[in-house]
Amino acid sequence: IRYPAGTPQARCLRTGRPVADSVPTAAAPALGAVHPVAPLGGGVHAYVAAPLHAGGRVLGLAGFYRRGEDRPYEEDDLTLAGELAARAAIGVDNARRFSREHDASLTLQRSLLPHALPRITAADLASRYLPADGRTGASAQVGGDWFDAVPLSGARVALVVGDVAGHGLRAAATMGRLRTAVRTLAALDLPPEEVLAHLDELVGRPSDDPAEEHDPATATTCLYAVYDPVTRRCTVARAGHPPPAVAPPGGAARLLDLPAGPPLGLGGLQPYESTTVDLAPGSLLALYTDGLLKEGLGYGDTEAATGRLLSALAGPAPARDPERVCDRITETVLPGGPRDDVALLVARVRALPADRVATWELPADPSVVAGARALVRRKLTEWDLAHMEFTTGLVVSELVTNAVRYGGGGPVSLRLLHDEALICEVSDHSDSSPRIRRATATEEGGRGLFLVARFARRWGARFMPRGKTVWAEQVPHTDRRSPEVGGHALLAMFDDLA
Repeated sequence: IRYPAGTPQARCLRTGRPVADSVPTAAAPALGAVHPVAPLGGGVHAYVAAPLHAGGRVLGLAGFYRRGEDRPYEEDDLTLAGELAARAAIGVDNARRFSREHDASLTLQRSLLPHALPRITAADLASRYLPADGRTGASAQVGGDWFDAVPLSGARVALVVGDVAGHGLRAAATMGRLRTAVRTLAALDLPPEEVLAHLDELVGRPSDDPAEEHDPATATTCLYAVYDPVTRRCTVARAGHPPPAVAPPGGAARLLDLPAGPPLGLGGLQPYESTTVDLAPGSLLALYTDGLLKEGLGYGDTEAATGRLLSALAGPAPARDPERVCDRITETVLPGGPRDDVALLVARVRALPADRVATWELPADPSVVAGARALVRRKLTEWDLAHMEFTTGLVVSELVTNAVRYGGGGPVSLRLLHDEALICEVSDHSDSSPRIRRATATEEGGRGLFLVARFARRWGARFMPRGKTVWAEQVPHTDRRSPEVGGHALLAMFDDLA
């Protein structure tokens, strides 16, 4: 609203002090039909405009009107109006600050959550993030609930949900740091219990920032699960987090029974333990934060909310689409809106068909390398991937040779997986970690893993209770002619080492 010069409102804004006026007609033209006191109409005998000051700024005006008593406002009235306006200004400013922080926290959190879940063979995925309902007061601040899905080697996938205690920008920022740490640890192919142990150490590490030394937002719970579509097994570990729910096709939904483990950051009070369960193809797996089971605006206790969650997971095949399941869960469990932030991740697991997997046990003898290439060549022809024989044969030769030489004795396992990528895995009994050697131009050996890294989209190693698996992924060529990897191309690769 623009107030004409000479009106009480204009004088108040100019001086920054309450202004009284006993002639209401002077203010009337500036009020306009949209002004909240315009409906008062006639009978107003006195008016006071008081500024709303906060943070060194004028946020607006408070207007006081007297009607029915033909007596002007006095100095004491102006003082009282100024005090009332000052208190109102604090409330208005706090509301503005809260709104800005809430919006910033929500924007930060949404930017740190996955923008899209990966499309993978292991599972169909869907997710929801629901901020707390504004009617619940302080809990309406954005929290640190988060989720993620990370593709792993061997066509596996890691599913994770976490909940950082507290609300606001700091909780959202802490959530972002933890999610980054989880993705880094997942890339190392560590088992779930080791991932949680590393996170526990990270969260419990003393901070160099005094402001974060006793920050409750550094406490967090987490659940980490790895599903393997080849073995159809899911390995789960949790750190003080609610257990996941699973619903097999045509069966009743249930919560998985697994050790709770302490929340992260308590300094390893007890070791984390993982549990492995078999999941039939088509089973639904629901990971969520505790906000889903807290007393909703329309329901009561946690046990009842858990029952509604399990009921929402059940249903015939057409109703088991993860997106529809997410909608059904939120509508059934939280019809009135969540009291706390909620992160929900639903997976409908799938199996990699048996005819897309080939496994061979090889003796630890250098003479088996040529035979391994022949086995792989026949399988690639069967899979209509004969155009990848050269590069895959080179990868197999290098990995099998290394396993025979440095694998600690015992048989060597060779496995091919025909997923969206062609995956080659070689397992041995050694715990040593392979690394690319930077061979000099005059050395005859030491370039094998370098070539594997050049031909593969990505490669790495994961460790087992006894031994390790070295793997390499190649993207099938769209051009089915033999790839141009002749002498000139190989020389160019070796030139990179010179």
